[in-house]
Amino acid sequence: MNMNTIFRPPFSEEQAAVLDPINQYFAGHANDDAAHMRAAFLPSAHIESVREGVFTSWPLDVYCERFKGAPAADEAERERIVDWIDVQGSAACARITLVHGATTFTDYFVLLKTDAGWRIANKAFHGEAS
Repeated sequence: MNMNTIFRPPFSEEQAAVLDPINQYFAGHANDDAAHMRAAFLPSAHIESVREGVFTSWPLDVYCERFKGAPAADEAERERIVDWIDVQGSAACARITLVHGATTFTDYFVLLKTDAGWRIANKAFHGEAS
């Protein structure tokens, strides 16, 4: 796996711990592998967006069906950027930018610190032409 990952700000120890599920998420995209996504997200997570004016809300199982184990042909050129992470106790949020070919996605994560560590509770995203 050759991921082009950029971490913009210097992170505190707790912010760095929040990177664990984010790195799983990045690996899921890089490898087109649902197992990484399941490790990153809480089982109750939803992935939501508005595309062409239509609201979509996928439960994690539906989202994971999109990953077939075949990395994108342009994987080596894709970029994944951690723009910021904000932590308050057992809750956090993060903004991620994904430059995937002709589309740039902005992902907003809500994360929770569980007994098993940090996990993504929900994701909202927006995609637009790069």
